[in-house]
Amino acid sequence: MPDSAGNVAQGVRRGLKQLGPQRMVVAAVLLALALYLALNSWKLPLLGDAERALYDIRATSFAPATDPDQRVTLVVYTADTNRKTGKISPVDRSILAKALAQIDAMGAKGVGIDILFDSPQVEDAELLGVVHGMKTPVFLAYADNKTNPEAITWEQEQDLRRFIATAKTTVVQPASILLETDADGVARYWPRQYAGLPPLLSLALTNRTGDADPQFAGYRGRIRYRTPTSVDRPVFDKIPIDMLADPDLAPLIADKVQGRYLLIGGDFSDFDQFYTPFSRTGNAVTGETRMIGVEVHASMLAQLLDKAMPATVPGWAKLIGALVAVGLGVATALARTRTWVLALAVIAQFAGFLVFPFVVERAGFDTLGFPATGWVVGWLVAFTAVSSALRAINAAQREFAQGALGKYLPRSIASEIMRNPERLSLHGEKREIFCLFSDLEGFTKLTHAVAPEMIARLLNDYLDRLSAVVLEHGGTLDKFVGDAVVAFWGAPLSKPDDGERAVKAARAMYLAGEEFRRNVPEGVPPIGRTRVGLHFGEAIVGNFGGEGRIQYTALGDAMNTAARLESANKPLDTTVLVSREAMERSGLDWFRPMGRVTLRGRAQPVEVFEPVPDASDEAKALAGEIVAAHDAGDAAAVRRLTARIDEIAQSDLALKNLAGRLAQTEEGESHVLG
Repeated sequence: MPDSAGNVAQGVRRGLKQLGPQRMVVAAVLLALALYLALNSWKLPLLGDAERALYDIRATSFAPATDPDQRVTLVVYTADTNRKTGKISPVDRSILAKALAQIDAMGAKGVGIDILFDSPQVEDAELLGVVHGMKTPVFLAYADNKTNPEAITWEQEQDLRRFIATAKTTVVQPASILLETDADGVARYWPRQYAGLPPLLSLALTNRTGDADPQFAGYRGRIRYRTPTSVDRPVFDKIPIDMLADPDLAPLIADKVQGRYLLIGGDFSDFDQFYTPFSRTGNAVTGETRMIGVEVHASMLAQLLDKAMPATVPGWAKLIGALVAVGLGVATALARTRTWVLALAVIAQFAGFLVFPFVVERAGFDTLGFPATGWVVGWLVAFTAVSSALRAINAAQREFAQGALGKYLPRSIASEIMRNPERLSLHGEKREIFCLFSDLEGFTKLTHAVAPEMIARLLNDYLDRLSAVVLEHGGTLDKFVGDAVVAFWGAPLSKPDDGERAVKAARAMYLAGEEFRRNVPEGVPPIGRTRVGLHFGEAIVGNFGGEGRIQYTALGDAMNTAARLESANKPLDTTVLVSREAMERSGLDWFRPMGRVTLRGRAQPVEVFEPVPDASDEAKALAGEIVAAHDAGDAAAVRRLTARIDEIAQSDLALKNLAGRLAQTEEGESHVLG
């Protein structure tokens, strides 16, 4: 046994020595990062979204099913109420006055009004007359612009303050109706009690009636949402306010008023609706994905009345869990066993990470803030750190090439790099390359008009199409910038026909964009054309992100020129613009000259050409003749040739644009783009 322990210790020391100080430091930093991620996943982008999604599944899986709550009733304005009263915003206050009179007569326990009286109305005198005579405790909704700017402006706040000051009596007081949501717009937490705000509506009601629970005074934990036992037996009885305001109908529902808390608010499909943990999949019983604000307040009130304060998970327990997750990642990376055994161990660990929070939730603990994906990601980072540290440098370099090249390089070039990894420079080298930029017209505006899910679907489809074109024509994918594609030819390996491939790719990308436009789903607004710029020049290419990050890219003025050529398409009414440098090296006869332009941010003019393989020889020749006449200073010839455009290419906007630009400039002068 001592010999075995000694061998292990000796093996560890030998391994650390082989790693070297630099790799040891990197591994230590990554392990610290793994622990940080495992502890703080709820506070981080993407990880926080995943944590919230898993929490919602936990919360809804163990949400208690309940029959209608006999302590709380919702009184709601509906679309039918608005049609009857002829008022939508603000809602009719006369009907509220009548309902409050009936409520007071029936002996309700307390009333909370989730409606902001933030603008004077003609019915206010009638409402105030009823309010001043109330014996039942009434709490009026209050919000201020500082803590809830989406609900109330500063001017409305002043009107609200004046109304409440007029309405206040010993039994009529303000209460905060603030509800806070997470970054994804879901109401999960009890809101904070800000200085200057009156007590939260649920706290105010119970403080007045003697049902208060002191432990909820500063509570910031989860809201306990419940599910109904059936569709026809909701968690809270819901009464239309116009029914309660009717003296003939109100007595029929006296049992839902007497001795109960009544919360009054709106039940409209497009206003005061909140996402809850049920929203991702819909309520399992009702199918609803959103909840009206007054029902969220009712859920908090019922939680308070039930004294349903969940136990909190102590910080030390979360720390131990994070350490265990990271430790398991390290142990798994160090393990030397059969692949199938290792795979089963990994599956078991991941399952444990995801299932354990459900066990904690089922035990009655509040798992808001409890990591699940954080443990998985921490495990992955720890596993990666140790695995990477144990690899030899040559193996790491080969892994770098294998992981990167298949995504960014054509198959033939990738195969060559795999056979000779030294062909791929990792530190930058100066090369003459063909640089290409593309952009989709109007896509930014489209993101404001289409749902995010559809935007993601459209963008992925579009980029897949254009990426395929680049790779089919032997190009290297540099990067995506939103809907823009950046690519180049001539690195890491150059071919004699790079120029021809690049021009054909530029034209094919435009055509692929046109095909994409024709096949967008129904209901999506029209999508603009794909514009492409191509230039040949000197750039520095290589991996600029370091050996630990795959980022093979090109930098330099040639890349900037290509980007500006792409931008120049719009003012020139073209779709693909190629510089003279790139055109002359293409070996193709597709081009017609588009004149000389001074690109934005450039001092030297650039001669630009448009590849138009489908245009007639006569149309191509006409463009050349117009440019030649302008260069010779023959304005009369320019005008005469311009008149022929309608005969040869009447619908050719780019050719007309060229003629217009040349008519406005002097002999050989370039057109300056803003």
